[in-house]
Amino acid sequence: MSIFLDRDTKIIVQGITGKMARFHAREMIEYGSNLVGGVVPGKGGETVEGVPVFNTVKEAVAETGAEATLVFVPPPAAADGIMEAADAGIRYCVCITDGIPAQDMIRVKRYMYRYPKERRMVLTGPNCAGTISPGKALLGIMPGHIYLQGNVGIIGRSGTLGYEAAAQLKERGIGVSTSVGIGGDPINGSSFKDILQHFEDDDETHLICMIGEIGGPQEAEAAEYIRDHVSKPVVAYVAGLTAPKGRTMGHAGAIISAFGESASEKVEILSAAGVTVAENPAVIGETIARVMQ
Repeated sequence: MSIFLDRDTKIIVQGITGKMARFHAREMIEYGSNLVGGVVPGKGGETVEGVPVFNTVKEAVAETGAEATLVFVPPPAAADGIMEAADAGIRYCVCITDGIPAQDMIRVKRYMYRYPKERRMVLTGPNCAGTISPGKALLGIMPGHIYLQGNVGIIGRSGTLGYEAAAQLKERGIGVSTSVGIGGDPINGSSFKDILQHFEDDDETHLICMIGEIGGPQEAEAAEYIRDHVSKPVVAYVAGLTAPKGRTMGHAGAIISAFGESASEKVEILSAAGVTVAENPAVIGETIARVMQ
């Protein structure tokens, strides 16, 4: 099986009437995702891309049995949208929205921890490309055609570097079990460590590819977890070897502020934990192919 998504996963899109949300909803349907509805307050009863629109997530879940949601809600209201999904019993939430204030995400994480672990929604993002299980379902904005179905699990803070890894693997005839974007914000719903646990337990995933970047402690925490708990081979790439200290580079969370947050320090920490680190983004696929031999 794949993690989080399969062909039968019932999906809704929050904010589905927006231009970009509508476009990606159509892409998801064309890919084969089981999109069963959308949510926009005040627009219940309308139809978008052949699926019904509901006023609330609770209504959508009650009517469709939705298990997963894609949040395309503008930044000022996105945190409320995520918490609404958690409250409605959604199992898996992907938040695409960029620019959510860090204080809002702190509120979201506190809210989610009100629920016991078995009832707690899994959140990836915000500011991520989504999740895809090739040949099964797409929940996000990834270009589905670059993903071949296979046995490499991808976790990435950078959406475009995740695409690059998938495209390089496809060129070599190597497929992906699931690719998960965790987002590039300072505070996100799931860390590398959280997703590593799922891939370690997934029979379909034989190798894990981790794409990190400067800023934050996530890669160092992942290295410790890999060393102690992951039996599968892990290949990593860390973006930002030439990034100057103290300057935000691309993502809001890509800023070096402490020891262990520069790319070179992260490479050193990951290598010490037994992770094979690709030297540059052009050789991610080549490195994975070599490790899989």
